[in-house]
Amino acid sequence: MFDELRPHLVELRKRLGLSVLSIFIAFIIAFVFHEAILEWITAPLNEALAQVAHLSKKAADGMVTTHQVGGAFFVALKVSFFAGLLGALPFILYQIWLFIAPGLYSNEKKMVLPFVVGGTVMFMVGVLFAYYIVTPFGFQFLITFGSFLYTPLINIEDYVGFFTKIMMGFGLAFELPVFAYFLALLGLVTDKTLKDFFRYAVLIIFVLAALLTPPDVLTQLLMAAPLIVLYGVSILIVKMVNPHIPDEDDEEEEANENEDTNR
Repeated sequence: MFDELRPHLVELRKRLGLSVLSIFIAFIIAFVFHEAILEWITAPLNEALAQVAHLSKKAADGMVTTHQVGGAFFVALKVSFFAGLLGALPFILYQIWLFIAPGLYSNEKKMVLPFVVGGTVMFMVGVLFAYYIVTPFGFQFLITFGSFLYTPLINIEDYVGFFTKIMMGFGLAFELPVFAYFLALLGLVTDKTLKDFFRYAVLIIFVLAALLTPPDVLTQLLMAAPLIVLYGVSILIVKMVNPHIPDEDDEEEEANENEDTNR
């Protein structure tokens, strides 16, 4: 059994190695521009602090601080890694495709371009949605709340970690239609599968929204609502690619349900 798995493990190690190498190269490039990247990342925070300064009448305004000796350097590493991961994403998706491609039919192997492009675009859409829609509301609410009593001193290390967590969470969540499409293409799911799982999916979505967003209801809804919409879009996509074909048992069950309804 191990001899059968060995070629797959070797191939997996190769794809993982190339993916890590691409992230490292993109990380080095991003580190050169880390100041511009950090300025982009902290823009929502600075806007929220400016709002605090406008509303508050205290002498001291909020500010961004660091509590570590090498805080600025470690923050530069974090933002460079985040940017490098985004930059290497198309190549990583391509490596994923090359790993699963040997098990696909020839017509399915032609979907490499839609997989790479679609996966990259949807991930970026999720990141941009989080950046321009979610974080402004979330950060302004959390930072301005209680600003009349306290002066917000935001630790940059905590902020960058929190920011990247939200961005990655939304990016991965917006991949749902892409993965649903290819799972349907492989015949692993049908529209009925997703419909039957809908109630559980809604519960999972709200749990993930609570874990990946700030602890306020507005921001959690801003994440949960588009995910539910994306799940509905995924059902429509799967229905076009691999629709459920009712068998005799399904027809009998549907007939029984109609009889119960008529009674």
